Amino acid sequence: MPRYALIAGLFLSALFPINHDCSAQDSAVATAFEIPADAELPGAGPMRRAGWFQNVWQQRRQTFAANRQSSQGAVVFFGDSITQGWQDDFGGAFEGMATANRGISGDTTRGMLYRLDEDVLDLDPAAVVMLMGTNDLEEGATPETVAGNVKLILAQLKQHNAEMPIVLCEVFPSSESKKRPAAKIKELNRLYRELARGDSQITVLDTWTLFANKQGDAKKSEFPDLLHPNDQGYAKWQAALRPIFATLGLIETQPDPFQIEPDAVSLFNGHDLTGWGYVATTAEMRKQRDRWIPRTNGAVVWPLVEQDISFDGQQATPDGRYVAIAGRLVVTTPPEGRKIQQLFTTDEFNEDFELRLEFRATPAADSGVFLRGKQLQCRDFPLAGPYTELMNFRSGDWNELVVTVKGNTAHCTCNGEVIEDAFEIPDSGPIGLEGDRGQIEYRRIRVLK
Repeated sequence: MPRYALIAGLFLSALFPINHDCSAQDSAVATAFEIPADAELPGAGPMRRAGWFQNVWQQRRQTFAANRQSSQGAVVFFGDSITQGWQDDFGGAFEGMATANRGISGDTTRGMLYRLDEDVLDLDPAAVVMLMGTNDLEEGATPETVAGNVKLILAQLKQHNAEMPIVLCEVFPSSESKKRPAAKIKELNRLYRELARGDSQITVLDTWTLFANKQGDAKKSEFPDLLHPNDQGYAKWQAALRPIFATLGLIETQPDPFQIEPDAVSLFNGHDLTGWGYVATTAEMRKQRDRWIPRTNGAVVWPLVEQDISFDGQQATPDGRYVAIAGRLVVTTPPEGRKIQQLFTTDEFNEDFELRLEFRATPAADSGVFLRGKQLQCRDFPLAGPYTELMNFRSGDWNELVVTVKGNTAHCTCNGEVIEDAFEIPDSGPIGLEGDRGQIEYRRIRVLK
């Protein structure tokens, strides 16, 4: 059964529950999960009270209470019907990672704030994934009110455990016909990003760009009712989350068994940053930085590097932007939102060579591969460009980049498709990896001469 049909079934079953005799104990449990009066609720904004919602609320929270012990230490997904509709086992999407679904169909951020302690914090989660706010908008709440509740939720999560990773998913696109216009969703997501700005404990995942069409609305092919994702939509959400979970050490904890070619030279040993470093900011780079930052109204951070720094033997750069994790060189999501940084090999390349590597990007992530100092864009190409028409690109999965350098020209392919036929590069220089927005991972980085 498609998951959007499952959601409809949940609503119907809530509206027309099966009649049965309840024991006194069952009645007591149900009463314990009644929705309190507004005066007893924290936060602000709407709290739903329709009969169907009260039934779903009580049934779900009774289920949560029953499996509280077995869900200890899980990765908790906290949300509304979109989260609930992923089923309690997530369809096997995250095999090997303990998960707990704490979604309640129809819930608002005020309801989630109220049930945060019992449904989430009492599990002492390994991490929390949050998707919330769409129902508030339907009920007429302003983005500022919704963001205020989310701010309170984030504060309680951080107070519970200052080291626990928090993944804040941007609100999915929907439709004006669902009382969820694109302009309000975009504003709410902007406020979410502001809440997380500068906080390394929170990773904001750009799920709005992942799903929105050119008008900023949901696509029927992924959201048949323009609100709830179908199997295709859930698969894209899963693919967007997997790289984040891998970087947090929740999945993919062992390097892949790939062996490089006998005539290849590895540029990354898989377990630390030996052979890589920061290069002192040149006068030309300072000029570029000074021109770029004002145009972004200060939304981009671009720190200066005063002198060359080598990271031999270190697993991560001091700022945590570049990290070696289980065979992957990860350019992590910057808490500032956008942050320009560049990591270079300590070796330079002045002869012909072929660079081969694989990369994986979160939605709309932006990075680049420097070829003797000149940048070749390396991104989530379908969403961030510039090579948006690639047929073989695998969003949220690994993609192979092959760069063949002869003289001052580089021939570049992604999964076998030509992205640059004759890319001009300097005579000599290092190979580098840029960080901008989102997360990019690299692996199997090697050179054949």
